[in-house]
Amino acid sequence: MQNNNRLAVSIVTAAVVVVGAGSLWYAQSGASPRISRKADVEAIVRDYILEHPEIIPEAIERYREKQSQGAYAASKEALEKPFASAWAGDPKGDVTLVMFTDYACGYCRTSVPDVDRLLADDPKLKVVWREIPILGPGSEIAAKASLAAARQGAFREFHEKMFAAGRPDGDKVSAVLRSMKLNLAQVQKDVEGEEVATEIRGNLALAARIDDSLATPTFVINGQMLKGAVGYDALKQAIADARAKAKS
Repeated sequence: MQNNNRLAVSIVTAAVVVVGAGSLWYAQSGASPRISRKADVEAIVRDYILEHPEIIPEAIERYREKQSQGAYAASKEALEKPFASAWAGDPKGDVTLVMFTDYACGYCRTSVPDVDRLLADDPKLKVVWREIPILGPGSEIAAKASLAAARQGAFREFHEKMFAAGRPDGDKVSAVLRSMKLNLAQVQKDVEGEEVATEIRGNLALAARIDDSLATPTFVINGQMLKGAVGYDALKQAIADARAKAKS
C-alpha cells in the first residue's frame, strides 16, 4: 500500500510538472489569445498527456533521478565514509562503490562474486558496504555481528562467510563468528552496543534519503544508483562512466 501511495504521488507530481511546464512555455511563446488563458493551456496539455501517457513514466524517472542526485550530493561524505573495516580496495580510490546490503537477500548473495571481481580487476576502486537489515530478525542479527566483526578488522571475512552460510539466523551467525579469530566477548558487547545500533539507523536513513523505496542490493557509484543484482558488466560500466564524468 505504501509503495502504491508513493507511485500515485509521483504520477500526480509528474503530471503537475508537465502541465506547469506547458503553461510556462505557452506564456513565454507569445501564443495566440485563443490559447493564452491558463485553463486553455491546461486543457491542451491534459489532452496531450491522455493521448501520450507514455511520457508519465519518463517524467517520473527524471524526477526521481533529480531527487536522488540532490540527496547524494548532500549525503556524499556520510555515504562514502565506511564503518571501521566495512570497506575494501584503494583507500583513496578515484571511484567509490557503495553497496547497501542485507544478509537475507538472495540477490545480494549472487552479487558477492561480482564485487569481488571488480576489486580484483580494478586497483583504483574503493568499495564501502552499508548494512540495511530490512528482511527480518535474522538480517538484523547478522548485520550487527558483521559490524562487530568490522570493529576487529574482520568485516570482509564475516561478509563472505555469512553469505556462504545461507539465509541468516542466530545459529548460523554464531557458527560464522566462532569460525573466525575474534574476541567473542567483545563481539557480544559490540552487538549490543550503541555504536553498532547507531550505524544501522544511519544506514537506513541514508538509504531512504537517496531513494524512498528501500531495496537490496542497491549500488551507488558517484551518484549513479543501480538496484538489484545488475551483474559485473553493469557495475563496471557505471564505474567507467563515473571516471569519464569526473574528467569532463
